[in-house]
Amino acid sequence: MAPERETPVRGRAATAHRERAFAASRERTPAGATAAGRPRAARLDQPRPPRRRLLPEWDPEAFGRLSERIARFLGTGRFIVWMTVVVITWIGWNTLAPRPLRFDEYPFIFLTLALSLQASYAAPLILLAQNRQDDRDRVNLEQDRKQNERQIADTEYLTREIAALRMGLGEVATRDWIRSELQDLVKELEERRLDGHKPGDEGHGVFPAVSADRPRVRDVPDR
Repeated sequence: MAPERETPVRGRAATAHRERAFAASRERTPAGATAAGRPRAARLDQPRPPRRRLLPEWDPEAFGRLSERIARFLGTGRFIVWMTVVVITWIGWNTLAPRPLRFDEYPFIFLTLALSLQASYAAPLILLAQNRQDDRDRVNLEQDRKQNERQIADTEYLTREIAALRMGLGEVATRDWIRSELQDLVKELEERRLDGHKPGDEGHGVFPAVSADRPRVRDVPDR
């Protein structure tokens, strides 16, 4: 019976030992240690530090400008003259120079290789320059199209405004029209006045004569 009583006692002792060990570990560990151990998220309001890359960065625009310069030089007469001088010098040196000084004898394999390499590099460079020129032409055409659309819109607006001004001026009385109307009115008044001075029709004109028997009204000054 004695061993059966010792088993619960040992279990309680082990539980108490584990509790003491856990409490001691919590005392040794600071409160913010768990949070500090976590990886901090990157802040969105701060720029990231620059990263160092193993491979060097290259600017495609700089390479495109270099290819355009090379392609532009390949299409000039200066390049043809220089290439002709180099080829003639090469062939002359390897033909007329002493044999120990010759480095590319007939059939000039090294010269053929150099010219082949030049042609193999020149073709892609020329195509790259043409592609860049096509892109510029496309952008210029788009800008020209937009500018033409704006000019057409401005022209249509000005045309409508001019048409409206013409319609408005057509309804405005001009000086010649007023003069002609006044002349017609004066002629009409003259005709009426002449018709009103016929014998027996005195006083029935446009401006009838004031009768002598009519009393004159005295003007009263304003107060």
